[in-house]
Amino acid sequence: MNNEEFQVRARAVVNDPHLTFHQRRHYLAGLAEEALEYPALSDEATEALNKRIICDMYEGHAPYRARYILPDYAKALRNGSAFLELDPPDSLDDALNFLLIMYTQVPSITGYPVYLGDLDKILVPYVDGVSDDHLYRSLKRFWIAIDRILPDAFTHMDLGPRDGRIIRTIFRIERELLQVVPNLTFKVDPTITPDALIEDAVETVFETAKPHFVNHPLMVRDFGDEKYAAVSCYNSLRIGGGSHTLNRINLKEVALVHDGDTETFFSETLPHYVELNAQLIEARIRYLVEEARFYDHDFLAKEGLISLDRFSAMYGVFGLAECIDILMANAGKDGRYGRDDEANALSHRLVRAIADQVADRPMPYCEGNDGRCMLHSQSGIDVDLEVTAGTRIPIGTEPSMYEHIACVAPLHDAFMAGVSDIFHVEDTARRNPQAVVDIIRGAFEEGMRDFTFNLNTNGFIRITGYLVRKSDVEAFSTEGGRHSSTVFAAGSVENSHVLDRSTKRVLVREHHTRPPQ
Repeated sequence: MNNEEFQVRARAVVNDPHLTFHQRRHYLAGLAEEALEYPALSDEATEALNKRIICDMYEGHAPYRARYILPDYAKALRNGSAFLELDPPDSLDDALNFLLIMYTQVPSITGYPVYLGDLDKILVPYVDGVSDDHLYRSLKRFWIAIDRILPDAFTHMDLGPRDGRIIRTIFRIERELLQVVPNLTFKVDPTITPDALIEDAVETVFETAKPHFVNHPLMVRDFGDEKYAAVSCYNSLRIGGGSHTLNRINLKEVALVHDGDTETFFSETLPHYVELNAQLIEARIRYLVEEARFYDHDFLAKEGLISLDRFSAMYGVFGLAECIDILMANAGKDGRYGRDDEANALSHRLVRAIADQVADRPMPYCEGNDGRCMLHSQSGIDVDLEVTAGTRIPIGTEPSMYEHIACVAPLHDAFMAGVSDIFHVEDTARRNPQAVVDIIRGAFEEGMRDFTFNLNTNGFIRITGYLVRKSDVEAFSTEGGRHSSTVFAAGSVENSHVLDRSTKRVLVREHHTRPPQ
């Protein structure tokens, strides 16, 4: 970017009436970073990046903070913080105040913290002797403060899998306030989480489109313990660690540049571009760790609230649907992903091939996953045109609930760092929330890692993994938006047709006919 282009783009940001002061400052900082030289890449990787066959998520040319950071808030509360000049709190209100202060100092790619902690766990030591009314009033004030201080829908909190006063109070407050922030993940364990709690969460989704549900036993299997969290939107990482970077491969573009049959695609073209994306990830990690030296100077690392050995990097994929359809068409076949058994089987083969190559490829400073990247089904960004997010079925072509789950569930096992499929459900589900509970449990039994649903009739839109209010998107073109994520949402509504998702009826599907009575 030359100086003239820099000035034109900077002037456009400064003069944009839709952006708040904080949003303008954030974009100006991004422009300054983009003016720097890119970390050294091979000519092939540079060409693939310029053609957007591989994609750096527009994170900037000189990464100086990790993309996603998950501080150990429980440890911070126990020990206090010298940097923040905060003693360990000894009451609920002091603990909430401590957290609010700390949140403002946690960096990420968005400029706001993407992880606020597993709140129903870390607050347990502070609620003994606290009345239900006190708990409710304190958490409600805290909830309002989070939305006003951290106006970004990628700001995320985790809950569950156990029942308790705190999680029940949070769901109550969510239904009352109808806020965008914080986004919520609810960890579900079939042996621990009671149906009544899942139903409480389902009722909360009916009003607020959150939480989304995560298969806790599957996560614990992959992470080795319960110290993981889903942050931002469907990004599962280690608490006390996180992800250096997230770069992704556009499988649609890989299929379009391929010249040959399906077997040659698997043996030559796909492995070539999978490696080029790995080179991009490695270059960005090395700059962050060795040149920017983020982990040497940030107070979170100095106070032991994050540790380099709990970090990895996210290897993202998207455009699976288009890739499969192109390969099928090139082979003279009519089957399409999500609608055809052969196409679906090909998608499973493709994801496994990528997963195996990523698992075999050493990556520096990724001890948080045994020196390897974590595979991630990336949920898309606002500038994606005519390409489907992650490994989802294209919007508007989704089959019925059962067929949809059966298609995507086998893919979820590969994506340790998160995968998302969004189901729109008819409003009639309000009359039978237990049926939705059964669907969630059934989806997890089928192997789904994450389950997300929403109703068409509430006031929220789930874009990729984050939420916006419909009214905020409608007002953005004339009034701008307080939440920085509304900027991205407006583009996604226009470019990705997220309002056109197929609506599912909640029905019973019998796998076998009943024997005669």
